[in-house]
Amino acid sequence: MFTCFEPVYDKDSEILILGSFPSVKSREENFYYGNKHNRFWKLMAEIFNVNKLEKTEDKKSFLIKNKIALWDVVNACEITGSLDSNLKCIKVNDLNVIFNSCNIKAVLLNGRKAYDIYRKNYPNIKIESYYMPSTSPANVGFNGAIWKEKLSALKEK
Repeated sequence: MFTCFEPVYDKDSEILILGSFPSVKSREENFYYGNKHNRFWKLMAEIFNVNKLEKTEDKKSFLIKNKIALWDVVNACEITGSLDSNLKCIKVNDLNVIFNSCNIKAVLLNGRKAYDIYRKNYPNIKIESYYMPSTSPANVGFNGAIWKEKLSALKEK
């Protein structure tokens, strides 16, 4: 059984980005989106017009500065490899930890599996939630424009 990372957030967080569960590479790096081919950190740097985000502390500072909370919907599971289709015996995170600590205005779900698990386990959350194309390198049809459009609109609110 593998477990996810601690969430990154503070009382000022307004946007919650949820993935499904850390990949093998992320677990080796001990932080979110640790696979160098995952588009997440490159996309964040581009959207927010910052230098390349490489070190974990820089990534955490970036998230807090930009009022972004980051976590996964799955707290623990059995998984072989990194594919979401291999998630078994899923235990879901208690997202109320974040919802009760900050003023989250939108939830962005990184990939279909994260979206499906969130919708199934949190059907009564009244905060706007959005399916976002997975930033995983396994998503060959990735469209970053959707991320750029949604995050740009949320930044301006």
